Amino acid sequence: MPVSTNTDSSSMKLFTDMMGRQVQVPFPPQRIVSLVPSQTELLADLGLDAEVVGITKFCVHPEAWFRNKTRVGGTKQLHLDRIRDLKPDLIIGNKEENVKEQVEALAGEFPVWMSDVTDFESALKMIESVGALVGRAEKGRELSAVIRRAFSSLRQNRPAVRAAYFIWRQPWMVAGGDTFIHHMMALAGFENVFAHLKRYPEVGAAEVKAAQPDVLLLSSEPYPFKEKHLAEARVLADNCRTLLVDGEMFSWYGSRMLMAADYLANLRSHC
Repeated sequence: MPVSTNTDSSSMKLFTDMMGRQVQVPFPPQRIVSLVPSQTELLADLGLDAEVVGITKFCVHPEAWFRNKTRVGGTKQLHLDRIRDLKPDLIIGNKEENVKEQVEALAGEFPVWMSDVTDFESALKMIESVGALVGRAEKGRELSAVIRRAFSSLRQNRPAVRAAYFIWRQPWMVAGGDTFIHHMMALAGFENVFAHLKRYPEVGAAEVKAAQPDVLLLSSEPYPFKEKHLAEARVLADNCRTLLVDGEMFSWYGSRMLMAADYLANLRSHC
């Protein structure tokens, strides 16, 4: 959480980001660049608009921002000069989604606050921290509380459904046990059959069959799985059940989680 120590200037505040870095920010910030789609949507749901001057090409929510705000490249390929032209007084990024070298270059010129989200609790911490960072602390706490209540209803006594969550094809890649997706699967009542692997490993048909999943979950992102891919994937595990799922509900760790609990509950009820 941010530390609320004021600096010599009454208009500045010192915050500690989720990587333990201290960041001095003009408070409240008026020219924000967001480098992560889920955090961009969070800023909108915190009540900001004109304060956000730059987003990435993947920041599709809210749609009006995607259409009208300056795009500064992709999460992994930022256009640093475009960001510099925006003269931000705060840049908000993420340890996993952004490239370290680009973040360090920006941090040498602007206040850069970084999140590090690995599970449900750190997602809620991020929401509250960003709320405080942009002068919307009460709203951040409110969003966090609503999400916590919604997810508490997901707890169920039914046995977990063994599942493999695919994020890519050619090669096939799945979510391992040290990912945010893995934690969302667990909350929804799915047992990740590749929990023993790290990050997003490649897997072949032999590994999938050996893992004995009950269902294959094909995500809408980052690879845009469609109906035409279902039969191809089904062969990996001797024709076990295969479903298309909304990747945003498993991997967006901001205010989209307000919708995720109901989505996951409905998905689990059909498995």
